[in-house]
Amino acid sequence: MSFTISLLSLTLSSFCLLLVLISCFSGGYSSSSSSAAPTRIGKGYRLISIEDTSDGGFLGHLQVNQKNNFYGPDIPLLQLYVKHESENRLRVHITDAEKQRWEVPYNLLPRDQPPKPKQAIGRSRKKPISVLEIAGSELIFLHTVDPFSFAVTRRSNGQTLFNSSSGGGDSFGEMVFKDQYLEISTQLPEDASLYGLGENTQPHGIKLYPNDPYTLYTTDVSAINLNTDLYGSHPVYMELRNVGDKPYAHAVLLLNSNGMDVFYRGNSLTYKLIGGVFDFYFFVGPTPLDIVDQYTSFIGRPAPMPYWSLGFHQCRWGYHNLSVVEDVVENYKKAKIPLDVIWNDDDHMDGHKDFTLNPINYPRPKLLAFLEKIHSIGMKYIVLIDPGIGVNSSYGVYQRAIANDVFIKYEGEPYLAQVWPGAVNFPDFLNPKTVAWWGDEIQRFHELVPVDGLWIDMNEASNFCSGKCTIPEGKQCPSGTGPGWECCLDCKNITKTRWDDPPYKINASGLQVPIGFKTIATSAVHYNGVLEYDAHSLYGFSQAIATHKALQGLEGKRPFILSRSTYVGSGKYAAHWTGDNKGTWEDLKYSISTVLNFGIFGVPMVGADICGFYPAPTEELCNRWIEVGAFYPFSRDHANYYSPRQELYQWESVTKSAQNALGMRYKLLPYLYTLTYFAHISGAPIARPLFFSFPAFKECHGLSTQFLLGSSLMVSPVLEQGETKVKALFPPGSWYNVFDMTQTVVSKGQYFTLDAPLHVVNVHLYQNTILPMQQGGMISKEARMTPFTLIVSFPAGASKGEAKGSLYVDNDELPEMKLGNGYSTYVELYATLDQGIVKVWSEVEEGKFALDKGWIIEKVTVLGVGGSEKISALEINGSSVAPDACNVELSSMKQKHLRDLEDGQENSKSLMVNITGLKLPVGENFSMSWKMGIQS
Repeated sequence: MSFTISLLSLTLSSFCLLLVLISCFSGGYSSSSSSAAPTRIGKGYRLISIEDTSDGGFLGHLQVNQKNNFYGPDIPLLQLYVKHESENRLRVHITDAEKQRWEVPYNLLPRDQPPKPKQAIGRSRKKPISVLEIAGSELIFLHTVDPFSFAVTRRSNGQTLFNSSSGGGDSFGEMVFKDQYLEISTQLPEDASLYGLGENTQPHGIKLYPNDPYTLYTTDVSAINLNTDLYGSHPVYMELRNVGDKPYAHAVLLLNSNGMDVFYRGNSLTYKLIGGVFDFYFFVGPTPLDIVDQYTSFIGRPAPMPYWSLGFHQCRWGYHNLSVVEDVVENYKKAKIPLDVIWNDDDHMDGHKDFTLNPINYPRPKLLAFLEKIHSIGMKYIVLIDPGIGVNSSYGVYQRAIANDVFIKYEGEPYLAQVWPGAVNFPDFLNPKTVAWWGDEIQRFHELVPVDGLWIDMNEASNFCSGKCTIPEGKQCPSGTGPGWECCLDCKNITKTRWDDPPYKINASGLQVPIGFKTIATSAVHYNGVLEYDAHSLYGFSQAIATHKALQGLEGKRPFILSRSTYVGSGKYAAHWTGDNKGTWEDLKYSISTVLNFGIFGVPMVGADICGFYPAPTEELCNRWIEVGAFYPFSRDHANYYSPRQELYQWESVTKSAQNALGMRYKLLPYLYTLTYFAHISGAPIARPLFFSFPAFKECHGLSTQFLLGSSLMVSPVLEQGETKVKALFPPGSWYNVFDMTQTVVSKGQYFTLDAPLHVVNVHLYQNTILPMQQGGMISKEARMTPFTLIVSFPAGASKGEAKGSLYVDNDELPEMKLGNGYSTYVELYATLDQGIVKVWSEVEEGKFALDKGWIIEKVTVLGVGGSEKISALEINGSSVAPDACNVELSSMKQKHLRDLEDGQENSKSLMVNITGLKLPVGENFSMSWKMGIQS
């Protein structure tokens, strides 16, 4: 299950004990810490040669200028490799010139390999350095010879995107490259907006905030801890800056899995790493959408998601038996709240052991009967598995693991840790034998229980103990009483190696705890001698890859995996939730920034625990949280064992808010599913910051209290206790309330105060959009078969306008999400308004699948048109249609503008037009037009 002790919620005695442990573990809380480091370490390197390579790159060598031993000896000779890998991506790779160093494995994250370091390179090798710049179509690499620094500039406007030269200033020093300490910096413009560098909970919103700590090291620390390294490591940032009046975005990835601190000071950014190499990738943009397209093209496109995964999910740690789960499903049905997926935390397990069933509380015959019942109506069932495998000689999973030698080792034996089952060993997912064994265990379990997806938790990896441990003799561990997360093994701290006690202390857990604290010892060994020290932050990523392979191999269906720990590329295999949050108004606010960040990280299927994981939320908070959570890409209510029940039906008021917000979500499912398609083919986030659609509108660059779904649907929730109004920023243009489309906001780029009583969430559709919707339902399977409505939005009152949209449908059980296989259809939707004539039409690709499904468009609603309410000359597919013929009805209604309402005026400047009774097949091109009357 997902429950961790927050470092911020420790009792005073526990906190003191933690500091003692840190001191014992590392020889002192601030020993050799960054606070003791000089501003400049050494005098950098000088470039002694550079030449082109056969693959179109450039290879150079750097020699250290002056050796020093601060944080260890310098590596004397480095290899520099520069290559424009595509028109929009530049790579700069720096490593030891004489021996191989640790890098993110190329089989985990496929990419081109740079030239291998050569064993014998003359220290005095000198060739003429005639290369001054390495130019691509849009990015240019420039360098300075001594001390070596490099810059990346944009050809089109001459802007410097990255510059590692200190320029003689005091903010940072020259590049440092030691075995366990690497440092490099870049200058930044003061007015730039930076995003990314996670995973962490950012109290100041989505924009990076100068002087906040940014530490990247996967850690089981509750998400209620602010500015702390959390479950994932994503060493990438996007920068958005305005050059003149034009916005430009670019991104920088430092592909390195070792622990690191990143110091952002407003005018500079400094990386301090404890191992690996500098492997930089620069993405040119220039728009935010271009960035995620280029980034996910490199790291892997987001995984296709099954349609049902966009429905609502319910989970709780503490569903003690199957009867409770059955009651939850039944109560959602009685409350008329949509529900697609029911989850089990580890309650279904026998003694918290993976791939088992509790024979008393979850007897298999009754569980299978329950699953047959919910599967028959389209509902799904997902369970949790943790990576730690219980040490138990009578446990078949453990027996087979030992027989296949799949565990991470310490001093030649499986590394012993403690998680929920008690003593555990951790599978080594870098080992091909482990991947095969894991797949076999998942297959065995699926034959036992036909689950529809897997939830991989605690995979940072989490350990309730630290150091080298043994199973105590003569006592039960765990005892079965008290918190299950207290260490009960006999353990000794490990400080004897430089891997357990590196010279530079990253700000782990926000307290500079030892990097082996409550995780796998960093001197433990993976397959082929790989150290945990290097591979630590890849653990959850490697587990997700193995789990994805296993699920895809079961029945050839599209997998669904939810992973707590993530790394660069995890979105190719898994969805993510933001971990252990708190039922507070602050956490509700923070959730938006974290969700939006993961869209930038290439993990678009993401959400937070609705109503908070612990402790109990207030009724008002849960109302407001479902109004936000209904529009998370991944929408799930999850609660802690020790919290009161918080299913949405527990309160009458929350039931009403859930019916309203989730009712709209289920109508929007075709739009959301189309967004998952675009996420898969282009990396486009499902939930986005407003600056993705309005990058030139500076006022939204730091906005973290509203968000977009796709390019045009804006959610403006209430995030403050006791509020019944919300102040929302509307970028310039016309916005239509999707709950009441007669309500219009016409903005010049300003804030408006919106009514938001308890059961109301404001969701607005932007002009120039065609939004596909259906009629909703209690489950996605039934909602998916209802007729379609197209919502067309023009600028309010305009005499001329254009609108576009799209729709993707497919067989969502197939592994691939693509056209051309006979099981998918894609529709481009268009509309124009010109001289009083409205035209709406479609262009269909691969229409057979939609035709076979019998999907039809029943209604078209057009918003914002000018003219009178008298409408004439309706044509459908080239034929004139009388308004009362064939059950087709054409009507119009005046719209109210928010500024009119504020002024107490009723005059309206635009109309809403409805054409109902249509039977237009989704799988065939259609066209329709009519003429608006002239305003008298």
